[in-house]
Amino acid sequence: MTALILSGVEVAAALRAQIAVDVAAHPATIGLGSVLVGDDPASHIYVTAKHAAAVEAGMVSMDRRLPASASPAEVEAVVRELNVDPLVDGIIVQLPLPAGLDTDRMVELVAPDKDADGLHPLNLGRLVLGRPTVTPATAAGILRILEHYDIPTLGALAVVVGRSFLVGRPLALMLGARGVDATVVQAHSRTAGLGDLTRGADLLVVAAGTPRLIGGADVKPGATVIDVGTTRTASGLVGDVAFDQVVEVAGAITPVPGGVGPMTIASLLANTVLLARRRRRTG
Repeated sequence: MTALILSGVEVAAALRAQIAVDVAAHPATIGLGSVLVGDDPASHIYVTAKHAAAVEAGMVSMDRRLPASASPAEVEAVVRELNVDPLVDGIIVQLPLPAGLDTDRMVELVAPDKDADGLHPLNLGRLVLGRPTVTPATAAGILRILEHYDIPTLGALAVVVGRSFLVGRPLALMLGARGVDATVVQAHSRTAGLGDLTRGADLLVVAAGTPRLIGGADVKPGATVIDVGTTRTASGLVGDVAFDQVVEVAGAITPVPGGVGPMTIASLLANTVLLARRRRRTG
C-alpha cells in the first residue's frame, strides 16, 4: 500500500486564493508586520516567503529586520511601533530569536489583537477555555489539511508527538475540541514506549524536532501521518518521519517539504484577515 500524499501546496493555494478575495473585499488595507532579528538563513527565507505571499494576496507588507547584535530595547521598540501602527493588522516575531533575547518577553509584547501567530498567552488562554480566538498558524494549517482531504477526526485516536507551545500543545487542544472530537494523547521524544503508542494512532502528528524519529514500524497501517518536522541536511530538508518507510504503511501522509510548511504561511495570512475584521468590526 502506498499512502495518499496530502499536499499542503495544493491546500495553501486554495486558501490563499480565498484570502486574496477577502482582502480585496475589505473596506480598508490589511497590513502584515514582522520582526526578524539576526542572520539565521532559514528564518530569512521563511520571512521573505511570508511577505511575498502577503503582497500577492494584496496586503501591505512591513518587514522589519534587525542585526543579531540588536539589544532587547531595540527589538522591543520595533514591536511597540508595529503595535500602534494603524496600518498593521497582524504582527509576527520570527522565532527563534538570537541568544540574549527573551522569547517569552517578545511574544508577550505583541498586542493580542494583532497576534498573527496566535501565540500570545491571552490568545492561547482563550484556546484552552474554548473561546473564540486566533489560533496558532501551524496547528490551524494542519486542521485545514485534514478538512480539505476529508480525513475523519470524530472518535479517532490522535497521537501528537511534540509539546511545544508553537505546535504540539495548541494542536492537541484543537484536535480534542468540540466539533473536531478526536481523542488526543500528547507524547514527546522521551515518552516511554513511544512506538507502542504511535502504532495505535489513527491520526499521528509528529512535531518533535527530531529527524526521522518515526519509522514504518511505528505507524498503524492505514493511519494518517502529519509530519511537522523540518531539519536541513546536506541532502535537503527532512522531516520527523522517515517518509520512504512510512509512505508504504500509512493511508495518508504529508511530505517534507510541501506539506505543513505552505499551510503555516497561508494560515498566518488568514489570521491577519481575521484580526483586521475584528479590529474594524467588519466581520
